[in-house]
Amino acid sequence: MKTLLLVDGSSYLYRAFHALPDFRNRNNEPTGAVYGVLNMLRRLHKDYQADYSACVFDAKGKTFRDELYAEYKANRPPMPDELAAQIAPLLECINAMGWPMLSVEGVEADDVIGTLVKQAEGENMRCIISTGDKDIAQLVNPQVTLVNTMTNEMLDEAGVLGRFGVPPERMLDYLALVGDAVDNIPGVAKVGPKTAVKWLNQYGTLDNLLVHAGEIGGVVGENLRNALGWLSRSRQLLSIKCDVSLPVSLHDLGPQPPDMVKLAELYERLDFKSWLRELQQESQAEGAADALSRGFAPAGSNLVQADYQTILTPEQLDEWMMRIAAAPLASLDTETTGLDPMRAELVGISFSVEPHHGAYIPLGHRYTGVPRQLPLDFVLEKLKPWLTDPSAPKLGQNLKFDRHVFANHGIGLKGIVHDTLLQSYVFESHRPHDMDNLALRHLGIKTITYDEVTGKGAARIGFEQVDIERAAQYAAEDADVTLQLHQHLYAEVGKDAKLDHIYRTLEMPVMDVLFEMERNGVLLDIKLLETQSRELGEKMLALEERACTIAGLPFNLNSPKQIQEILFDRLKLPVMKKTPSGVPSTDEDVLQKLALDYPLARALLDYRGLAKLKSTYTDKLPRMVHPVTGRVHTNYAQAVAVTGRLASNEPNLQNIPIRTAEGRRIREAFIAPSGYRIISADYSQIELRIMAHISQDAGLLKAFAQGEDIHRATGSEIFGVPLETVNSEQRRYAKIINFGLIYGMSEFGLATQLGIERAAARTYMDRYFSRYPGVADYMQRTRKTARENRYVETVFGRRLWLSEINSSNGMRRQAAERAAINAPMQGTAADIIKLAMIEVHDWLRRHELRSKLVMQVHDELVLEVPENEIETIKRELPLLMGNVAQLQVPLLVEVGVGPNWEQAH
Repeated sequence: MKTLLLVDGSSYLYRAFHALPDFRNRNNEPTGAVYGVLNMLRRLHKDYQADYSACVFDAKGKTFRDELYAEYKANRPPMPDELAAQIAPLLECINAMGWPMLSVEGVEADDVIGTLVKQAEGENMRCIISTGDKDIAQLVNPQVTLVNTMTNEMLDEAGVLGRFGVPPERMLDYLALVGDAVDNIPGVAKVGPKTAVKWLNQYGTLDNLLVHAGEIGGVVGENLRNALGWLSRSRQLLSIKCDVSLPVSLHDLGPQPPDMVKLAELYERLDFKSWLRELQQESQAEGAADALSRGFAPAGSNLVQADYQTILTPEQLDEWMMRIAAAPLASLDTETTGLDPMRAELVGISFSVEPHHGAYIPLGHRYTGVPRQLPLDFVLEKLKPWLTDPSAPKLGQNLKFDRHVFANHGIGLKGIVHDTLLQSYVFESHRPHDMDNLALRHLGIKTITYDEVTGKGAARIGFEQVDIERAAQYAAEDADVTLQLHQHLYAEVGKDAKLDHIYRTLEMPVMDVLFEMERNGVLLDIKLLETQSRELGEKMLALEERACTIAGLPFNLNSPKQIQEILFDRLKLPVMKKTPSGVPSTDEDVLQKLALDYPLARALLDYRGLAKLKSTYTDKLPRMVHPVTGRVHTNYAQAVAVTGRLASNEPNLQNIPIRTAEGRRIREAFIAPSGYRIISADYSQIELRIMAHISQDAGLLKAFAQGEDIHRATGSEIFGVPLETVNSEQRRYAKIINFGLIYGMSEFGLATQLGIERAAARTYMDRYFSRYPGVADYMQRTRKTARENRYVETVFGRRLWLSEINSSNGMRRQAAERAAINAPMQGTAADIIKLAMIEVHDWLRRHELRSKLVMQVHDELVLEVPENEIETIKRELPLLMGNVAQLQVPLLVEVGVGPNWEQAH
């Protein structure tokens, strides 16, 4: 039997739109529904060898059912704009794939499918219908089967009976009884699937049921009798029309060859990179087969076989040195003994100067039978002139790390002009930036992963133990793919002047500053930390004894299970929330709420806070001191936070509490060496100042221009009292309101923060926005812009993506809206501190000062300053940092000096 494959395109279109994430291409055009439908069509082509096929869609306009029933589909909302925008590209793609398409005016896709099924049955064909619509189950018979590629469900006659409880020939009767809410077709009131199945199993058919309607008692019997006049029309509306006049014959639906050129163009436009890659591979394979049959290689092949070389001789090294020296841009990568930038040593170096070509120099591989490698010192001596040449352009993926590795070997890497990690971060900060993801997303290339080369978990080996040939394929591919990524990503960044500005004048220069800061490190008072650790331990012991006394029995304060039993089973404290497993939660939010009324919860909170300080800082920091420098060297991750903020890790210096005495004491351990002082320079209320600039609110602009205490000024406005009479409590309220509202805090959130009723919080918010209407306007304007673009921007043009801004999930959408309001402030503050770092760093270099940057924490720069430069630094820092951006309010910088970080802050 020949096979006819029919696809209910309209059914899948809506289902794909609602089921898949909000995919977008590089131009921010929605592509999720297109991807979903095409993915289904591709799968069908692989799973079913059909002699004839068609993808069927509803035609525009009314159908004969609208004439039968004016309320037909009356409750359906209009097609969402983001779905409507995908119709044209979807149809283009389906056509290019070679799928015949059908839509007939006056009827629906179901009717076209039904007509084709009847024609196929007349020619003894087997029919497969791909759909998610239960109505089409009425067409199932021994020759007709339904498949649903979204659920992997297949319905033959037995399948229909198993799923709906009635055979296919009774499906129309079943549908008439239960109705169709989607199409606004009423059934019998209060009759659901179970009752419908029961009646049809008892009476056989709907007609016979209606004959015996008087025998059925109760409310449902009455409802059935009330529906007698309607059910015939219901059945007519739900019946699939199988005699539609079609514009083509069944035999016109034979297989059509895909238009590979058009399809490649569409995949490129829609950013379907992996599919584009498949097309290129198919094209190459076909071209190669044709070439072999004719005896020569195809010209202009879309896919080039990678050529990677392992450098094991001086001659090979010389040849590649000539290539990299002559190249306009060389991609560089290192393989190392570990991931600690200050301790990692070279295992190998890889290069690429043109796509699909690369080389690897193994230097430190150690295993039985390892080939002879060029000596490390010999290779570095040869490469050093090029590595240290600032006029030799170099490219890499996270070159800050590679720069550290070369510095560990006494070589200062210079000439860094591009970094694909930062290009990706600027172009799409909300997505992963590791090479494996980038290669797959932008090039359609599945790279060799580190895990594939070294193994996982306990079986993992060091890179120095990897077979050289395997290592060469992995390492050279890294350099090659980095070069290819640069060609793609830098072109994308360059299309937008703002993004190009962020990349060239912010991210690339600040990488240089961060390298030096990480290299500088900061000195620690180890003995002081040891003392603090001991004191914290003593305080924890006292809190443990107090907690056990309150509880009335000893228990483990580090055991959530025991805490849960004590708080909620023994003491019967109110349950605030539960864990996914259904037991009462004892997380920090819960304890914070309970601590307002219950001393045990307060003791537990205090204990956890001290335990975290002890384990994270006072115990751990001394162990992180570098054995050679005697300092601790944090790593500043540049491409993590979507707002542009830097992230400190190993150790994290940005999370040391400043509001607690114990946290401030830890800062005392960050010290200056003899003859030096620590200087801290901190932007004052920078995000509020940025809010004033962005919102253009006259009240905020005036307050900052006049140098007023902004929290006191807000307190004066909200409480309606003169500025000079605002008391400390009113100022505290105003401060919470100022910062809370720029973070998009809700009425409930503000009430919680202030410890007041929601009505009172609403009153304060109303007063705030009435006094600062520009802020309210900014918030409304920003929400609208964010929904339209799916991103907001900083003052300097950095894009802050908001993937959930149009989410159907209310909580996620509201969180994205709050982020949209705050992100421009936080992002602009991040841009400003980066500009300040660049400016201060360059100024120190120009004036050949010995002062150096050692830390950056949020809006604060920390310097280590010789005593004879203190006055110069104190005088110049506020000017340098205050003038990096010209906002409509002044940037105020507060400077402090001390023997340690705490006293300087």
